[in-house]
Amino acid sequence: MSDAFTVLWTHDTCRALRKTGRVGERPPVAFSGVHSSLPAWSGARVGDEVYALHVNRCAVFVVSRMRVIDRERRDCCGTAPETWQDPAFPGHRDWSMLGADGCGAAAVHVDATPVRFDTLISGDLLARLTWRNRRGQTRGLK
Repeated sequence: MSDAFTVLWTHDTCRALRKTGRVGERPPVAFSGVHSSLPAWSGARVGDEVYALHVNRCAVFVVSRMRVIDRERRDCCGTAPETWQDPAFPGHRDWSMLGADGCGAAAVHVDATPVRFDTLISGDLLARLTWRNRRGQTRGLK
């Protein structure tokens, strides 16, 4: 059985998605990393779903639903960097705002819904949402 996860896309990430014209497009990749500048995706496995969320003015939006295809570097990622000055994932330059240049970034290939900023999670649904933390405890929002 697959699991579902969430990832928070910051204002900077969402602003970059809008500025570069990615709204309405399906991201082929997202990026994971061990540094706090990137989401960890540590528990996500092939087949799991990850919901990209954005919070704006006390409202929560689902920006995209991504199903993990793999967590490997593929040919589409481009040549691996030879020096620290080289781009980490030149093949995914169009989606670099999702964390390609983050410290220790790793590609997570996804099958995603189009990026959009109009899918609001209603307040009554937010009150019922629960999640399971790393210790296996079910929690609700505070």
